[in-house]
Order: sequence, then structure tokens, then C-alpha cells
Amino acid sequence: MESPNTLRDAILWFADFEHCRQFMTELRWPGGKVACPSCGAEKLTWLPKARVWKCYTGHERPTFSLKTGTILEDSPIPLEKWLCAAWLLISCKNGISSYELHRGLKVTQKTAWFMLHRIRLAMQDKGFNKLAGEVEIDETFIGQKARNMHKDVRARKITGTGGKDKTMVLGMVERGGNVRTMVVENRRKPELHKRIREHVEAGAAIFSDELQSYNGLSADYQHAVINHAVEYANGNVHTNTMENFWSLLKRGLHGTYISVEPFHLFRYLDEQAFRYNNRKATDAERFAAVMKQIVGRRLTYEQLTGKTESGRKALLPESAKDAGNAFVS
Repeated sequence: MESPNTLRDAILWFADFEHCRQFMTELRWPGGKVACPSCGAEKLTWLPKARVWKCYTGHERPTFSLKTGTILEDSPIPLEKWLCAAWLLISCKNGISSYELHRGLKVTQKTAWFMLHRIRLAMQDKGFNKLAGEVEIDETFIGQKARNMHKDVRARKITGTGGKDKTMVLGMVERGGNVRTMVVENRRKPELHKRIREHVEAGAAIFSDELQSYNGLSADYQHAVINHAVEYANGNVHTNTMENFWSLLKRGLHGTYISVEPFHLFRYLDEQAFRYNNRKATDAERFAAVMKQIVGRRLTYEQLTGKTESGRKALLPESAKDAGNAFVS
């Protein structure tokens, strides 16, 4: 399948709908035979003016488009803009804001925000393999910076010290491998031990700081601790890889997105984790990897904004359901 390799190539290539059609058709039906997503029939007619196929088996929805059954379903935005938006989000190391996308594609900011979250859904990793070998574990707080607030705002929003008014995120990274991140309710022992056992293979060598909640992991893991009050590394014992990931994440939150709701924080974590886990791939390879994951996924605006309780529960991780108030990173 012919596809672009740079942003310039992507803009020029996807400006032609026939190129978009070719790309999406080969992506969805690699064998070359277009099939109805409802019944699987191959007796179809392409209607070029409406840009849809018509199926003749007599079911309720006889027409379907290249977007049907994907994260793009029911979107009035043309593929020419969708594919360029996906390329931008996937290739930009620190992400791209909805305001920048709205100016670049000439869509509303609200539309751009919705588009970006749908693309982030395709960036979520479906893998269930546990981390193994040498695994670094660390937690961080994402939230408001008191020093950047007016004193009246600070008095209203900052009600305690440390991470009281922030959202906590736990991260685990396999050295030389992938990273896992998740929003967690607290950093007490039961919560952290549960998450670690869910994502790290028993018997692995794990490295953490001196947080007391990590005590007791030695029964299942080879647990080594680094005292950050004294040193940042002691030979092989450190959490510098995980700290590096946090710096990349916060660079995007501070510099690009500015304001993020805790309700949506896990989506931004998935976005940055995808970039890290595919750091050795080219922009074109990352783009292809994400586009292969758009089929069979759906995110409506009601679900995204939490207007439907069932949608909120289905899309939010358990740990994020009780996240705090909105924050400015």
C-alpha cells in the first residue's frame, strides 16, 4: 500500500479523495474484496457522488462508507481532513492542541477536540502481556501549580499540601521495553500492590523509591529500592527511565494541552505511552499502526463528555471514576 512518509507528503497525498479511498480500502479489506460490514456480502455498488457502497441483501442499512464500523463513523468531516489530523497527532512528539488543529484544518475547536480524542482511542494499547525482566515503578502527581495562580484562585483551589488537590498516576516501565501508565485512586499499599500484580510478571526484578506502600513486594518480586534523598542511582538500582517518561508526559501537558480534566487524563496517558512504546518506529510506521486499530472502536460525543452514565462507565478505567476536579497542568 502506497502511503506518505512525511507531513508534507501526507498533506499532498490525502488532499486527493481517491488516495484516501485507496488507503482506507486496503486498510479495511486487505484482500481487495470490499464486504458489507453488516452482512459480509460482496455484491456491492460504489456510489461515487455519495461516497458510499450499496448492499443488495435487503437489510435495514443498505449503504455504508469507509468510516462505517470505525472511530470515524457518523462524522461529517471528510477523510481528507481526518487522515491529516491523525498524522499530526501521531507524529508530533508533544501532541497537538485542539486550537492548533482547528486553525490548521478550518474546523471548530469543539470538533477538533472531539477528533483528537477519537484518534487517541485508536492509540490505546490492546496488549495484555505483563511486563517482565527489569521493571521500574514510580508514581507522580498531575495537577495545578500553586505558584502560577492568583492568590484568590490559590486560596479557593489549593486546600492542602502535597498531592491533595492533584490526580495521581502510577507508571511501570520495562527497561528496553514498554511503559504502562494508569490513573489510581491513591498511593496506599492495597491499591499499588494490586496494580503492580496486574501488570508485572511474578519473579521480575522491580525497582522503586522508598515509598512505604511498596513494602511487601519482595515475596513475589526481586525488589530493590533507591533512596532519592541520598542519590538518584546506585549501580543498576534507579527509576530514571520512568522519571524520563514523566518528563515527556508533563512537557506535553504543560506546553501543549495546558488544561486537562482528570476525567480525560487516561486518554492523554495512552497517547504518550503509545509514542514511547513505538519510539523506534518511523512516523509512517506509527501512523499505519494506529490506523489499523480504528476498526471496531467507537466513541460518541455523549460518551466523551460523560452525558451518558453507561458510556462513562464503559470507557473510564475503574481507577479514574473517582478522579478529582479539573486542573491546569
